[in-house]
Amino acid sequence: MNEVKVVVAHSERATLRVGDAFFKVDSDQARIDDEVEAMSLAPVPTPEVLWCKPHVLAIAALPGTTLGSLGGPSTGSPAAWAAAGAAIRKLHEAPLPPRLGRAGRSTVAQAAALDDECASLVTDGVLPADLVARNRQVAEAAFRPWTPAFTHGDLQIAHVFVDGDEVTGIIDWSEAGQGDALYDLATFTLGHEEHLDDVIAGYGTDIDLAVIHAWWSLRSLLAVRWLVEHGFDPFAPGCEVDVLRSRM
Repeated sequence: MNEVKVVVAHSERATLRVGDAFFKVDSDQARIDDEVEAMSLAPVPTPEVLWCKPHVLAIAALPGTTLGSLGGPSTGSPAAWAAAGAAIRKLHEAPLPPRLGRAGRSTVAQAAALDDECASLVTDGVLPADLVARNRQVAEAAFRPWTPAFTHGDLQIAHVFVDGDEVTGIIDWSEAGQGDALYDLATFTLGHEEHLDDVIAGYGTDIDLAVIHAWWSLRSLLAVRWLVEHGFDPFAPGCEVDVLRSRM
């Protein structure tokens, strides 16, 4: 008999695997609808939708394996990382989807949210003041004009599957939409800076590294408290707090 494996779970959503199918349960039906729409529009491999019913999306498993996870060892050849970069570039050059995604929030709103979060991190004693201040300074480079692209919005390396040196699919599209392309590249390389050059080589254009570093700091600062509150550990080796320390 197949086992039920809990892939990820928190108060907003959960993903279960049974055999060769994944079942995504989401309290917000709109996120499921957005995910299905984004996968239909994306010009890169995505999972087959098996069925979709209120609050549950069933998708087929992808062949291959991921390139790793945040806090875990990175795998795959430089060519595999470059292939992922090429797939991301193909997505970013596609016609824009109709809605804004997570990577499309205005710089004014992002800066305000970051300032509030930084104040809370220090006041509540979650992180040292000097660590927060340095990374808030680094994050400033993300607040600049950018041209909207078709972005995934949550492009963790655990969401990109490869078989050998070929990308076989990208999962978890609920945050997709118009946004800042460098947000995707930064999310994909978060915690795995050693592969950034390979990804950029596959992406095929010049990248402002200061903006990538800024998004690493910004994303990590905004994530730490949420992760703790939802049962994750951003203090684990190689995770968000280590990313922040690397900017010191």
